[in-house]
Amino acid sequence: MTTATIIGGGVAGLTAALALVQRGASVNLFERAAELTEVGAGLQLSPNAGRVLEALGLGPALDAVSIRSRGVRMWDARARPIAVLDFASRRPDARFRMIHRARLIEVLAKAVQASGATIRLSHVVDALPRDPLVIGADGLHSRVRQALNGTEVPYFSNQTAWRALISDPEPPLDGQGWVDLFLGPRKHLVSYPLAGGLRNIVAVAERYDWQAEGWSHKDDPANLQAAFVDFGGPVANWLARIEDTGIWGLFRHPVAPRWHDDSRVLIGDAAHPTLPFMAQGAALAIEDAWLLAACLDQISDQPSALMRFQQMRAPRATRIVALADQNARHYHLKGPKRIAAQSALRLMGRLSPERLVSRFDWIYDYDPVSQSV
Repeated sequence: MTTATIIGGGVAGLTAALALVQRGASVNLFERAAELTEVGAGLQLSPNAGRVLEALGLGPALDAVSIRSRGVRMWDARARPIAVLDFASRRPDARFRMIHRARLIEVLAKAVQASGATIRLSHVVDALPRDPLVIGADGLHSRVRQALNGTEVPYFSNQTAWRALISDPEPPLDGQGWVDLFLGPRKHLVSYPLAGGLRNIVAVAERYDWQAEGWSHKDDPANLQAAFVDFGGPVANWLARIEDTGIWGLFRHPVAPRWHDDSRVLIGDAAHPTLPFMAQGAALAIEDAWLLAACLDQISDQPSALMRFQQMRAPRATRIVALADQNARHYHLKGPKRIAAQSALRLMGRLSPERLVSRFDWIYDYDPVSQSV
């Protein structure tokens, strides 16, 4: 294994650092922030990602700071049930975790720091290093991606998202919980519990006047409350408890046409940014990290290893990104189309609930650890 230079200390970069060090590589990781942390909120870690993190020895640490998800409960805007996707019953031995992004970063960072990798914080990469292997884990606005593919312009999805954390009025007592998905005309809301008595809320609405991308923007919680005032059930109570909320415009980015040259390669959001409507952004990054390390370990010629990595990863990432794009439309149906779609889901949930769940087998049953390079 060679010496790897990783640009970016998020989920993708840290997982890649750990996977590479465990396979004998020497790793230098550069992160522009002053500390390895994450401002985000909650995220879902499905079993396809969990298998990688468990193979890296992180299972117990993750279990200590996460809640196990049973599945997804779907409701209409008036909180009438549509369907239940009971993933835990279908896969009793697989772990669907709900975790604060900062806790995930802490677990990864602690392991990377203990592994012997060199981490350089407060390091802004102005010019890409000419090292034998440079891994671009530098996210949406990746310098490495730009070097490989030139300048690309994303386009606004006409959807804006808010996110917030609140103290959970009814935290789960058994360490398990549900993801609740509320679907309304031109908007939807997702919420689930997190460890530490917290509840994560992400609300998305069609809004054409906000086009700022990125998670650092703040908004008045009253704007979120007003946008979802017509949602029933527990939503009003949740939104009334919000004291601080972030807002960001959702943009569609194409999957990178070119992921590598002979010495540079993209992983995670740098390669395949995705809308959040499949909850697979972090999972894809984690899969990438493991399989890149496997390709470099098992294929001695580096250009061939990087080529094989893109061959293995691009079709799956492209399919998931497309499915998230599709959900962006399906979640926001209005009028007769919404009524027909929700009626069909209700009927399928009663007659064949297994079919609702099995549609996602190709995502959740995928095991990067057992993939043959």
